[in-house]
Amino acid sequence: MPAPASLKVPEKAAHFMPAKEILQEVSKLLNVSDRLDLLAEQHAPISTELSILSGSVRNSATLLEVLVTLKVEPEPKSDPIVN
Repeated sequence: MPAPASLKVPEKAAHFMPAKEILQEVSKLLNVSDRLDLLAEQHAPISTELSILSGSVRNSATLLEVLVTLKVEPEPKSDPIVN
């Protein structure tokens, strides 16, 4: 008896996620976190809040980097053309 359609495992997609582009966004998020830390040092009345936001952005960047490391396959290398 075949498995119901709802229980079938989908086949792996034949496309590749852009790891390089995602890691560039990770870098941008880390820069935002650093800038928020600097603002926290300069603005005492809201330093705690800015530090919390900075930590959240940094944690998001870290999670995104881990996700890319675990889930994104490298792009296939094309064979060089031999003349």
